[in-house]
Amino acid sequence: MSDTRTWDHMLERAKTNNFLGKQLFVVFTYPADGMEPIMENITEHLAYQRMLEDTGVMFAAGPMGDRGGETWSGSGMVVVRAENFAAAEKIAAADPMHASGARNYHVQPWLVNEGTITVKVGFASGSRELD
Repeated sequence: MSDTRTWDHMLERAKTNNFLGKQLFVVFTYPADGMEPIMENITEHLAYQRMLEDTGVMFAAGPMGDRGGETWSGSGMVVVRAENFAAAEKIAAADPMHASGARNYHVQPWLVNEGTITVKVGFASGSRELD
């Protein structure tokens, strides 16, 4: 017997169990040849990230620390909203980090089923807190 299930099975399981069942796509991005090319492309990359955020494509993004969280060697993760895997691949390929060859990447679908999010906004102070 196989230890795997089809992705469609997982999507259907989320529906039948009243889970959130929100499919997103995770772009794991990592240095192709050290930090120098990454730093050379960081401005364009961040502008692209901002555009994804402003247009509602990006769910979340940021650098990933090395094991133990003591250093950063250029890896990151971007979670995007996309119609399908091909669309998510296109979004990832257009990132200046990837288009320039500074980073390699791979995309994986992610099904958000459980969890919580708390948002606190101070109207008068303009403060915001996300937990």
